[in-house]
Amino acid sequence: MKATYDLPCNIAQTLNIIGDRWTLLIVHEIFIGNNTFTEIKKALNGISSNLLSDRLKYLEESGLVASSLYSDHPPRYAYNLTDSGKDLEDVFNSIILWGRQHLDKCYKKIIHDKCNHEVDITYYCSHCNENVNELSVVEVD
Repeated sequence: MKATYDLPCNIAQTLNIIGDRWTLLIVHEIFIGNNTFTEIKKALNGISSNLLSDRLKYLEESGLVASSLYSDHPPRYAYNLTDSGKDLEDVFNSIILWGRQHLDKCYKKIIHDKCNHEVDITYYCSHCNENVNELSVVEVD
C-alpha cells in the first residue's frame, strides 16, 4: 500500500501523486517524446519493468497520462501526457533552474531560443499586467 501524506497542503497532496521514486522521471521522458514502454525503460537505466508498469498505471489512474493501443499482438501502448501532465513542464523547468544554481555538476540549462542566453523564472500578475517579486502563499477558502 502506498504511503500518503494526510496534510492540508498543496505540496503534500501533489507529492501523493508524483512523489514516488521514478515517477517524475517517467513523466519527463513522456514529455520529451519517449512514448512507449520500451523507450521509457531504455532511457531510465535501472528501473525494473514491474516498477515502470506500476508507475505508468498509477499515472494513468491519476489523470497525468493517457495510453493508447498501437499494437494488438502483442498488446503495446503509447503513453501521452494529459493537459494535467503537460502542466508539470513548469515544475521540470524549476528543478532544472534550481540544479543550475545548486548542483556541483549541472547537466542542463534553459535558454531563450531567440538569443541563446539563460532565462530566469518570473511571476506575472494578469490582474495588474506586470511581473511581480512580492509573493505570498495564502489559504484557499
